[in-house]
Amino acid sequence: MSEVVDRQLVLGLGGTVDYELRWDSAVFDRLAFAHRVRRHELTASAPIVDERSLLVAVLALVAAGTGAERFVASSEVVEAFSSHFEYAVTLGGTGVRAGLVLDSLGIPSVQHLVSIDDNVRRLLPPGVSFVSSATEDTLDPHLIVQYPVGAHVRLMDADILSPSANRLIFANDPPNREMRLAPALGEALATASVFLVSGFNTMQDQDLLARRLDELQQAMRALPADALVYYEDAGFYTRAFSETVRAQLLPSIDVYGMNEDELQEYLGRTVDLLDPADVVRALHEIHAIIPVPALVVHTRYWALAVGRDAAGHRAALESAVRVAATRYRLGDGFTAADAAETDAMDRHRGGAALVAAVEGAVADVAGVPAFSLDVETPTTIGLGDTFVGGFLAAHAQDGEQP
Repeated sequence: MSEVVDRQLVLGLGGTVDYELRWDSAVFDRLAFAHRVRRHELTASAPIVDERSLLVAVLALVAAGTGAERFVASSEVVEAFSSHFEYAVTLGGTGVRAGLVLDSLGIPSVQHLVSIDDNVRRLLPPGVSFVSSATEDTLDPHLIVQYPVGAHVRLMDADILSPSANRLIFANDPPNREMRLAPALGEALATASVFLVSGFNTMQDQDLLARRLDELQQAMRALPADALVYYEDAGFYTRAFSETVRAQLLPSIDVYGMNEDELQEYLGRTVDLLDPADVVRALHEIHAIIPVPALVVHTRYWALAVGRDAAGHRAALESAVRVAATRYRLGDGFTAADAAETDAMDRHRGGAALVAAVEGAVADVAGVPAFSLDVETPTTIGLGDTFVGGFLAAHAQDGEQP
């Protein structure tokens, strides 16, 4: 009699400890005057080497209403900046946040971690187990700035006002830059039904990246033939490294996900997310760059999958937008019942019209509209990671394979 082996979701590749700042315009006003920041100095592209340059980058991105992830010269800069604010210590990283979502829905997972400390041990729930490549405890926090629409900061010579809500990430994280793989990863993958790959965006050494990709491909040989491989994109500190990752991993990827910021960065232009013709053009362009069985783009208005396997992921898209909307309105700690309540709420009308138009114009496309929620204090941190968790939950619960 053959032994029945439980299949598991393996999520990687690196987790983080996050300092989630509480937005406080008064503190930003004080810092802007202390550092004598003027409007013409605002830039998000200059090196971030101290408290002032970090402040300038935050204010530039808030003024533009955009999300971003940026490298900081040292963790000490993050610690010094954070000390001015109230903040919560949480766990981050796409795999970890996706795992927390799965846990809230009653679905266990296995994390691959590259760093560990008492914060991680304390905050990971019992339903999330892990393998780790860390040989000692380290702490290199990621600074998370979540700002609301209409966030107002006074500079020396002008005021800024955010046109939309978004989130910013600033970090210097050596374990995630090195991305050492745990020896136990291959063993975990041997019984995996799903493998989530993310995190290479923080690496900064080309040769090291190539070695890690070779090691990952070696570990992935243990995957069962029917396992779903999901790759979630991110803001690469070195943009050319994204091409390196795609060149080696694309043949193994079943679903490739990205958000609207990453889509527009790839295309080198803005996309009107509610214009069907512009979105159709963008989908054709991005799928030509990333020709995977299912390319998923998730935005504030809709989520669309394009490719030969797109239709097989429709239920996963529904699950993904539902749990992301639940986090948006409730923050951490939501339950399956909360997600079910979200399902009865209004969808975005423009997003629904966009999805209908795109599905009517393009073959091999499946889409769902996002929810339209009026929330006084929305959570914008981790929505993409939550989307991924919701997407994978549908495959874990229903055993869907395209």
